[in-house]
This record gives sequence, structure tokens and C-alpha cells, in this order.
Amino acid sequence: MRKKKKYLKKAAAFAAAFSAAAVLAFTPGSQAEAATAATAATTTYVNSVYTNEPVTTEQAGLRPIAVMMPTDKAAQPSYGIGHAKVLYEIMEEGDISRQMAIIDDWTALTKIGNIRSCRAYYIPLAMEWDPILVHFGGVWYMKDWITRPDINNLSGTSEYGTGGDAPGASAFFRSSDRKAPHNAYISARGIMNASAQLGYSLTIRPAYYNTKHFQFAAGVNTLAQYGAGAANASVINLSNIFPYTKTGFTYNAADGLYYKTIHGKAHTDGLDGKQLAFANVIVQNTKWAPLDAKGYITFTDHDTTEDGYYFTHGKAIHITWQKTADYGPTRYFDDAGNEIQLNTGKTYIAVAQKGRLPVFS
Repeated sequence: MRKKKKYLKKAAAFAAAFSAAAVLAFTPGSQAEAATAATAATTTYVNSVYTNEPVTTEQAGLRPIAVMMPTDKAAQPSYGIGHAKVLYEIMEEGDISRQMAIIDDWTALTKIGNIRSCRAYYIPLAMEWDPILVHFGGVWYMKDWITRPDINNLSGTSEYGTGGDAPGASAFFRSSDRKAPHNAYISARGIMNASAQLGYSLTIRPAYYNTKHFQFAAGVNTLAQYGAGAANASVINLSNIFPYTKTGFTYNAADGLYYKTIHGKAHTDGLDGKQLAFANVIVQNTKWAPLDAKGYITFTDHDTTEDGYYFTHGKAIHITWQKTADYGPTRYFDDAGNEIQLNTGKTYIAVAQKGRLPVFS
């Protein structure tokens, strides 16, 4: 009981601190300006574990959220997806994919989602980042995963579909502009309040959190070091992997980013209308198997023998990948066995059914 009260006080204090900062930011007059200047003078920065970009130490210590978001055409656009520093897309039953957005700067977001259900194979990938998992139910195949005591999740309904708790369900809300199931959302305030009630830490948990994930290049990695081994990849077509969404990317040499499309259109964030763009695109070929006649499938998240592709700066190389522990990061290697050097910025990862390959030119 004492331990739970300690967590509740810590989470509540963390939420209060962010609320106070937001109020101060909108307080007019010299008092607010002076306070802002004083804060800026004492702020220290570190490189983000997600993007290698400079962030405050406070931001770096904030626990991320992992939000399940749909790719359904009727569900677009999602809100807050543009804040995802790492965005996963994986196939589900019905030959339709789903997304998991790893968001670290979520504390000011008033509308996050729409939010959909989870599947078991998303959880080991989420655990790499030790997030608070935000989902709207799931399927019974994930029961053993989602009920683990080390997993912190918020669910709008029974957490594994056919049963389980619904932790933080009161924090979710529905909009009137879309029909269910495409209209479920949550806010930063809702996440903070629910986490305080459930005793979830809002700061990174040292016992689980990895301070190192991707290997980032010291400068700009153009893949020129691979010579002819780096193929042209100004356009990436993932229609073979995700036939419903026909996910694609077009490289913009002006800023060095790949701009994402979905259903043949720009994939945008409902909060600001901006198109999603990534410095790094990874296709991770993965063993998979059907589970039942309803079409549910599973993926082998832990592996050391599968391959894939890394795209950056309009080029592509063949890679291999390894993941050997739930909380351990997935690591990516070139064909010489060297860990690849990602460029600073956001990363998109397509976990592809083995046998379905990207097309690029």
C-alpha cells in the first residue's frame, strides 16, 4: 500500500508540474517572460534516444506512450500520429495493417487517436521502449502478455477482448464526427490522471528502460560507403507488404526525408494537417504463421536470422536484424555485420510477413 501511494504521489506531482508549465507559458507580462528566460538559461539538453535530436533532460526522462492506431481508410486522419518518433506498421487479420506510434512528447496533446485494439506481437516491440501502452481492447491471444505485472497499459475496454481488466477506461472518449470503432480517443490529461490512479510511473523505469536503441551516424549517412551495394530508392512501394493501404514513400532531396502516403494520398496528422515524414525507413522481414480460421496471425518478434532493407537519403541497402529479449532493442546490421548508422530524425518500421518484399527505384 505504501509503495502504491508513493507512485500515486509521484505521478500526480509529475502531472501537476506539466500543468503548471503550460499555465506559465500562457501567462502574459514580464513575470512570465522572466520566468521563461530563467528556465531557458538553466535547461540542459541531451540527444534523444528516439531521433538523436537534442531534447531537454526532462523530456528525455519522460516515459513514452505506445498508441495503437488504425490504417482503415474511414479512420483517417489520426490525431497525434505526427508526434511518433518511431512508427510501426504490421499486418493483422483481414489483410489490413495496424500502426503503433511511439510518442515521447505527448504531454501537451489534447486529442490522441483514434485508438484501436492491440495484438500480442506488438507488445514485445513496444517493450523495447518501456512505454505506457494505449489501446482499445485486444484479442485473447495476448492475454498472457497484457496481464504481465511489468506491463503498464490503458485500455478502453476489456484488455484482451474476451476478458481482463479495462485499466484507465474512463480516460477514453468518443467523438461524434465518426462512427465506432473509429472514434475513440484519449488526451494527455487523461493519460496522466489514469496513470496516477493506477500507480504507473510517468518517468522512465531504470529497471526496464534501454538508454541505447538505434546507432546514429555522427553526421549524415548517405550510404555512399556501400558503393554499388546501395540501390536507388527515391520511391518506396510497400503495396506487396500492405495491399490494403498501399503504403508508400517519396524521397525529398531538399530536406532528406521520405514522405509517407496511405491509400494513394498523403498520410497526414489530424492535429496540424502535415504529412508524415521520416529520415529512416526500415522493412523488417519476419517469420509469421496463421493462428485460426478467423485469420488471426502471429509474428516471431525474437529472431537472429531474418533480413530486411534500410532506406535513407534516396538509397537502400540489404540488412539483417536481431532481437533476443523482450526489453532489448531490435538491432539492424549491414551485410558485413556492422550495425547500421541511422540518420538523425524519425524512423518508420514495416514489420513485413516473410515472403512479401518492397519495391523501390
